[in-house]
Amino acid sequence: MSHGHGAPDGFLADCRARPTFDLPANTWNAVTLWALRDGPCRHGELRETIGGINSKVLTGTLRCLEYNGLVGSRAYAEAPPRVDHGLTALGRTLIGPIEALGAWGFRYGDEVLEAQDRAEGRDVAEG
Repeated sequence: MSHGHGAPDGFLADCRARPTFDLPANTWNAVTLWALRDGPCRHGELRETIGGINSKVLTGTLRCLEYNGLVGSRAYAEAPPRVDHGLTALGRTLIGPIEALGAWGFRYGDEVLEAQDRAEGRDVAEG
């Protein structure tokens, strides 16, 4: 039975659905996927494009995304060695939802911040 939202009972506990919420919910996962939307790039280029992410965190993020089939890596036999990271076909399917979430955040982000300020007892007019 459904509760009128198009999702069957137990949807939130469904073992296939839960990881799909976790992947884009991690800020670095979503930002890394978004940064790769225009094509593959090297680790250093990706760090520069993203900004604010250290090498260790980016490496872990790329491993997570690769593990989940969203990013692929291609090594080139060059000196020095070169590895490009790019979206897989599956990874490309998340660009639309990430873009939609980003647009929502841009539109409603101030309201969310104001709600957080109210919850923490700060005067919203003070900033």
